[in-house]
Amino acid sequence: MCVAAPGRVIGIKNNIARIDYNGNCVDANAGLVEVKAGDYVLVHAGMIIQRLNENEAREMTELFKTLEELGDA
Repeated sequence: MCVAAPGRVIGIKNNIARIDYNGNCVDANAGLVEVKAGDYVLVHAGMIIQRLNENEAREMTELFKTLEELGDA
């Protein structure tokens, strides 16, 4: 099973988006979904697969934090 965490697009150059995951930045191909700087996205296998609204991104981030805390307990 694969899990995609939400990240925020901080810039795009030549169809490659820079994605910020709470300070950890990675590049992802933006060829499948139209995105712009500031958008929240899900990335799988180096490709942006979905754009999220800010509320969805925050809810998913909180869920992942909760799951991490449960795993540490």
